[in-house]
Order: sequence, then C-alpha cells, then structure tokens
Amino acid sequence: MIFIKNITIILLAISLCFTSCKSSKSIVVKKETSSKTIIPNRTSEARVITYAEAEDSNTKTDEFNSNNSKAFNIIDYAKQFNGVRYKFGGATRDGMDCSGLVFESFRAFDVILPRISRDMAKQGEKVTLKNTQEGDLLFFKTMNRRNDISHVGLVVTSENGDIEFIHSTTSAGVIVSKLSENYWNNAFVEARRIL
Repeated sequence: MIFIKNITIILLAISLCFTSCKSSKSIVVKKETSSKTIIPNRTSEARVITYAEAEDSNTKTDEFNSNNSKAFNIIDYAKQFNGVRYKFGGATRDGMDCSGLVFESFRAFDVILPRISRDMAKQGEKVTLKNTQEGDLLFFKTMNRRNDISHVGLVVTSENGDIEFIHSTTSAGVIVSKLSENYWNNAFVEARRIL
C-alpha cells in the first residue's frame, strides 16, 4: 500500500513538473500563410486584395506598387523584432542573427530566401546605392576569416542617399542603423533587390 502511495505521489509530482514547464514557456505563434496581401494606402486605411487580383493586373505600375507594398509589409514585420537580442542561428523572439531576421521577415510574406547571408547575396539583382529603395538588402563583409559576405540588413528608409536598415548585431541585437555610420559604410559590399 505504501509502495502504491509513493508511486502515486511521484507520478503526481512528475505531471506537475511537465504542466508547469509548459505554462512557463512562451508561446510562438506562426503566421498562417494566406492568399491575401495587405496593400497599405498611404492616404487612408489599408485595403486587402487577393493575390489573384494583384496578378490580374498586367501593367508595370501595378507590379511596382504590389512589390512596393510587399516591401513595406516585410519592413513592418521586421520592425516588430526591434530590441530582440542577438543569437547565432536564431530566428525567433528569443534571439536572432542578421540572416534569421531577414529570412523570417521575407518568409512571412511567402518569399523564401536562403538562410545564410552570403547565399542571400546571390539572389535578386544588384542595385546601386543611388537606386536603393525600401525592401532592398544590404550586404557587408565584417572582417571574418574567409573575407566572405557575413552580414545582411534590410533597408527601411532610403531618401536622398540617406539609407537606414534593420539588422541584428552581436552587441545590440536587432536595431536600425544608418549606412552613413563609419563602420557600416566601410564594411558595405553591395545592395540587392529581391522584390
């Protein structure tokens, strides 16, 4: 009888441990993929259109507006991670590295990129700094051993040559920096357009 009572107590203690572990963990909510995209309208509220509606339009202006809107959605998504600590290989609110931030921000809007910054630098088309726009990617060499591209940032603003980008740094986590800062200006390699 004492043996059964002890086993019952042990099982109860184990189940309480598992229950408390589950309740103390933060819940990660994955964004559901949808057949809709939000197109922000700068003068009023955003409107929602289906991808089919967007694809029906054959003009370059509509394609530009659609890509431009997707870029702003990706930027807004990336900004929600501002302040998240740096974690090598991370791609969640618990910690992220630079390529994890970019990968997750694009993935949330059904644009799949390679997971490593040097592989991302082979995607899209190269653009000059003068033609860089919101949603473009900036690539850097930050003095790694192989002298490869080792850092990526997402352009959040680009006005009159003044470029700001969001990225994850080992020292400050996810932040917005200016390309005009000496360190980033000296490490800059190229800009690429994915959208």
